[in-house]
Amino acid sequence: MDAINRRILELLDRDARVPLKTIAADVGLARSSVSERIARMEASGVIRGYRVELAPEAMPAAVEAYLLMKLARTPDPGMVQAVCEQAAVVSCCSVGGETDLIVHVRVADTAALNALRDRFAADPRVRALTTHLILKHDR
Repeated sequence: MDAINRRILELLDRDARVPLKTIAADVGLARSSVSERIARMEASGVIRGYRVELAPEAMPAAVEAYLLMKLARTPDPGMVQAVCEQAAVVSCCSVGGETDLIVHVRVADTAALNALRDRFAADPRVRALTTHLILKHDR
């Protein structure tokens, strides 16, 4: 990974919709060269995808929570993948300490939260699960 690719990734990380001409001007390459570099990074798995990050207020009726999971064994890439595949999962972080995963979820209501939580808790790979409701986003 050279400095140009790192800069392209920086720009895309800031705004995945930044025009190719803007990136090209920033890194000093032709649009076609930038396009080829991005395509190679996508093909090699460096860029795994693009997503929309919604502001919490965009879904005012949604319930958000952090699920703190202790796993039966770590690392457990299969469990992390199973968690990340859930549409309700905003983010999933593997952490050190007593908790193994911190999972930020957004669902329509408390019934959906309970259903998701129950599904995770029933998985034999999960030793313990604690739910922390998000009351307000301060930043």
